[in-house]
Amino acid sequence: MTALHIVPRIRELGDGFQVRRALPSAQRRSVGPFVFFDQMGPVRLEPGHGLDVRPHPHIGLATVTYLFEGEILHRDSLGSVQPIRPGEVNWMTAGRGIVHSERTAPELRAAGPRLSGLQVWVGLPREDEETEPEFAHHEGLPVMEDNGVTVRCILGDVLGMSSPVATRSPTLYADISLTAGRRIALPSEPDERAIYIVEGIVEIAGRTYGVGEMLVFETGVEVLVASHTGARFMAFGGAPLDGPRFVWWNFVSSREDRIRQAAEDWRTGRFPAVPGETEFIPLPDKAPGVVSYP
Repeated sequence: MTALHIVPRIRELGDGFQVRRALPSAQRRSVGPFVFFDQMGPVRLEPGHGLDVRPHPHIGLATVTYLFEGEILHRDSLGSVQPIRPGEVNWMTAGRGIVHSERTAPELRAAGPRLSGLQVWVGLPREDEETEPEFAHHEGLPVMEDNGVTVRCILGDVLGMSSPVATRSPTLYADISLTAGRRIALPSEPDERAIYIVEGIVEIAGRTYGVGEMLVFETGVEVLVASHTGARFMAFGGAPLDGPRFVWWNFVSSREDRIRQAAEDWRTGRFPAVPGETEFIPLPDKAPGVVSYP
């Protein structure tokens, strides 16, 4: 039932801050509409320090930020200013182009903030790639608790719950916790499904897997996930993208020329600015070596 086992690579971002990048990988470029999957932390930053992701652009995707611990202040070129905390979700539709920053608020830096969470990118259907950019923040996501199993529905539908987040294609994203000795059956839909283990150890079909591992499942098979010790993992997937995607830096598109245009637009300052921000992440020195996702 497990078609693929992915161990993410670790990237150092400075100040002791690491991310584990599970998608894209050499083994698998996407799962459903998910084309990028990063785990941030867990980390405690030095007193006086914080997360400082300077303004940078996106096209053709939606970013989804979800935290387990800590707080991030989101700002974007639409004028949105929104802190996000554990159990909430930020959904930012880039569409034809948006710029955003992600930082630790000044008042949270003195003690040395803790931070742990995930950022994923969801590819947009071709008909929505050039839509107007939007930002949505949601609190109070639906939660089910039953006999040692807790499920929070972040995107889409799961176990009779529906997320309030308006996605552009069939999408599943859920935060699932098991106490010791509990298990859960993941349904055979959608077509493309995976889990990413955040805490503890899970057992599937007699094999055990630990923190930071991603498992992609075969189509149409119910998957039983158990844990003898207790575990937390993300279940995600959905309908496959409607055709190949080209990806370079922060840009996703069904057209290679659109990626190159976005790179030139950022280089020449044609993207909108984030109000109140003067810093920015420069375009990489390398010319776009575009990767196609089958």
